[in-house]
Amino acid sequence: MINIGNFNKLKIVRRPDFGYFLDAGTGKTSDDILLPNGNALNMELSIGDEVDAFIYTDSKDRVIATLKKPLAEVGEIAYLKVVANTKIGSFIDIGLEKDILVPLKEKLYGLQTDKNYLFYIYLDKTKRIAATTDIDKYLQTESPYKVGDTVKGTVYGFQTNQSVMVAVDNLYQGVILRHEYFTEINAGDILDLNVIKIYEDGKLGLTPRKRAKEERTELQDTILEYLKSHDGFMTFNDKTSPDDISKTFGVSKNNFKNALGGLMRKGLITQDEKGTSLK
Repeated sequence: MINIGNFNKLKIVRRPDFGYFLDAGTGKTSDDILLPNGNALNMELSIGDEVDAFIYTDSKDRVIATLKKPLAEVGEIAYLKVVANTKIGSFIDIGLEKDILVPLKEKLYGLQTDKNYLFYIYLDKTKRIAATTDIDKYLQTESPYKVGDTVKGTVYGFQTNQSVMVAVDNLYQGVILRHEYFTEINAGDILDLNVIKIYEDGKLGLTPRKRAKEERTELQDTILEYLKSHDGFMTFNDKTSPDDISKTFGVSKNNFKNALGGLMRKGLITQDEKGTSLK
């Protein structure tokens, strides 16, 4: 049985001028699969040779073979680029001559052309290779990571409470709770994260924030640079609204106040009702 969307070990049975025919195993020559010369990678092949060929359907829905390795196979999750948006869905580059359709119903969020996102590759009812952004059920929950580890994750959606759904290593389920981030995050973003919790189901609790001491030092440096670039004064102080602090510095008000306090103890700044000044 031929597995469309995957590699199949098949034997060459005929050699026309335009390529090779591979035995589909049905006993019917009409089912033999064409391996065009351009898909044979200039390899020296002969009748009787067995090749490991990727099988897909071309733009005319003909079953075709190639020795090229695609960017993903059916049953895999991959980080792929959107090349077009149309009325029927989006098309993504899978590394073959034919781009893959993401049907409208399989798009859980908007996709921008020339940007990469995570997709699960599957076969639709017509045996065409297709893709979906609905990858959550295909991710694993048993990961090798523990609290304190640093990991890399790709954003693949948002929960109704704006917690961020993240695929760690594009394999494992993870989540960033809303109170753990203060800057804009979008689907498709790749983030450096710290593991702060392992949930009962194995899902990873994550944060883009650095460890407390490192984060505090970095924020203090950011505040000093901001002051220097604004003639030594800013209107931000302990009384500034959390929203204004988050928009400008990308941190919580509590972290901002702690950083200001540290700079004051070092004798680097002063505060009053108008704002904060360099000493």
